[in-house]
Amino acid sequence: MPGIDECLLEAMALPGARGAALVDWSSGLALGTAGESPVGDHETTAAETAELARAAAEYESFAPVPGLISDDGDSAGPPVEDLIVTTRTGYHVLRFVETSFDSSVFLHLWLDRTDGNLALARFRLRALAEGLVLR
Repeated sequence: MPGIDECLLEAMALPGARGAALVDWSSGLALGTAGESPVGDHETTAAETAELARAAAEYESFAPVPGLISDDGDSAGPPVEDLIVTTRTGYHVLRFVETSFDSSVFLHLWLDRTDGNLALARFRLRALAEGLVLR
């Protein structure tokens, strides 16, 4: 099971990957980074993406509907699995990470819109988030 650095390096191996980070959305701090930042500073990007993640995780509109079960039969876990923001030049994929403790962590992957494969990125980030070991 990979740690933070290995996880981010695997994310950067995806086609079109420009940058990756593991971010704590409660504090807005980057726990690890790799590659570039869209604004040239990983801490600024972490703080800005944390605002978006926090809103999605805490807003009632995105809460699970009582009585419904997800596609995999599991009703536990964070209410939001991932967020995708599309810009004119790229994609930002935020994948929430489930942990055994009360986690507020997500993976952020920045993809080039021309070279990136959004479907593959979502699939791989899911696998990386599930295998990530936070110590």
